[in-house]
Amino acid sequence: MSRYRNLLLFLLLATAWGSAFMAIKAGLADIPPVLFAAFRYDIAGVLMLGYAFYATDTPIPRTRGQWGLVAVGATLIIAGYHTLLFIGETDPAVTSAAAAVIVSLSPVLTTGFARVFLSDERLTLVGLAGLLLGLVGVVVLSNPDPDNLLAGGAVAKLLVFGAAAAFALGSVLTRRIEAELPVETMEAWAMVGGALIMHGISLGLGESVADVAWTVEAVAALGYLSVVASALGFLVYFDLLDRLGPIQINLVSYVAPISAAIAGWVVLAEVPTTNTAIGFVVIFAGFVLVKRRAIRSEIPRLRRLVSRS
Repeated sequence: MSRYRNLLLFLLLATAWGSAFMAIKAGLADIPPVLFAAFRYDIAGVLMLGYAFYATDTPIPRTRGQWGLVAVGATLIIAGYHTLLFIGETDPAVTSAAAAVIVSLSPVLTTGFARVFLSDERLTLVGLAGLLLGLVGVVVLSNPDPDNLLAGGAVAKLLVFGAAAAFALGSVLTRRIEAELPVETMEAWAMVGGALIMHGISLGLGESVADVAWTVEAVAALGYLSVVASALGFLVYFDLLDRLGPIQINLVSYVAPISAAIAGWVVLAEVPTTNTAIGFVVIFAGFVLVKRRAIRSEIPRLRRLVSRS
């Protein structure tokens, strides 16, 4: 029963996070991008703070190291990732599926950054090949025109790639900081801090609440992203992270593009391109190479789970 529960939650999380790319695309028609991202985490941050006070004994960071964790999360994982992602998705050439596929490179980039910034991590030749393969997948998906690099959404897709890199770098830097903090607390305060940073960026870009068209679609997209994809999504993520471990939960990144493609097709009539599909396969192959040892070590555990069912 527990195995089926985990599978159901895994699929629900992949669906929620995959369809979030469609919700972003839909909301961008009525809300300026960075302000949209800031609004999302205004709401999600408050909800997560409430949960942190309910579920943990340390709902407020106390030490310099703990606030350092929050600062990295706020600047890179929340503000950096979502600012670049939301701006990138304003380009019509960046479909929901394309954005989700590029973001699925995050686990590969995380491993690459870990080899650089963590002294106990080393990148083997096979691991390096996997990292390069993932980057090739992004190039295939972006499909840049050598005669006009600004055409076809190539720049926008590179912005989404930058978002994935910001998320991956933030994930690694939090591991360098020698401080312990419940992940719920770290995420909650990072969301609040990231929202404040994005409000500042939004003001600097000249975005204004007056530019927002509060349509039914905009409100629905904001509500879905804040409550379902962010607050509830992260609660499911925390639960599965504890039950499945980081290797299996990383696979959410590779199921989410399927959900994104279906949601984008059904709601926004987006048709995934051949380059999107090929790019996904190449990036996933890179993930398998980079994580080959961890995946290999998981196989006996998976066999035991299957034999018990």
